[in-house]
Amino acid sequence: METQFYITITLKTHKGLESFAKFYIGNNRQLAFNIFRQLKGSQNVSEKNILYFDFLETEKGLPINLDFITCTLNQLADNCRIITKELFISENLEDS
Repeated sequence: METQFYITITLKTHKGLESFAKFYIGNNRQLAFNIFRQLKGSQNVSEKNILYFDFLETEKGLPINLDFITCTLNQLADNCRIITKELFISENLEDS
């Protein structure tokens, strides 16, 4: 089974942490790291943080958490734009 990379978005609720979105980034490790490094946010976690981006690798079907950031609602919107733009470029422009 091929290694795959994902970015998940998690929200802190009164029930605990709940993932509500997952971006499939592909199989290219360098591309996945480059996309995650562009995301806006912080690794400084406090009780006030409610939004998280997790950078995951799955190997043989098992998830490995590679990194994470916490962000604001505005940064969430920016990060979704960044991921979408980079995936569009990767899938449509870099293969030509």
